[in-house]
Amino acid sequence: QAQLVESGGGLVQAGGSLTLSCAASGRTFSTYAMGWFRQAPGKERSVVAAINPSGGSTYYADSVKGRFTIARDNAKNTVSLQMNSLKPEDTAVYYCAAGRGVLVRDYDYWGQGTQVTVSS
Repeated sequence: QAQLVESGGGLVQAGGSLTLSCAASGRTFSTYAMGWFRQAPGKERSVVAAINPSGGSTYYADSVKGRFTIARDNAKNTVSLQMNSLKPEDTAVYYCAAGRGVLVRDYDYWGQGTQVTVSS
């Protein structure tokens, strides 16, 4: 059974950093794009960053460009999201997903989410 498990969320002050990790199991995810999405209360889930199967191409939402970095290790079946210069508006539940593209509907497999809270 395919499974994605996120870790690394928590509470951080504005300007701080967090690194989210996602461990994939149950199938070979090296042929999938991997993405990080987030959903704040009352808002729709949206893409934060995505990375293609080889790791050679990345996509970032405008709101996180220059602050967040997505990376993957296909040998370990993991994907990470390094988040720097965090802002209160980054507060959300962050989800790891496997699929293709950069839209929510492009993704087939989802983790359970990890909460990130940025205090001002």
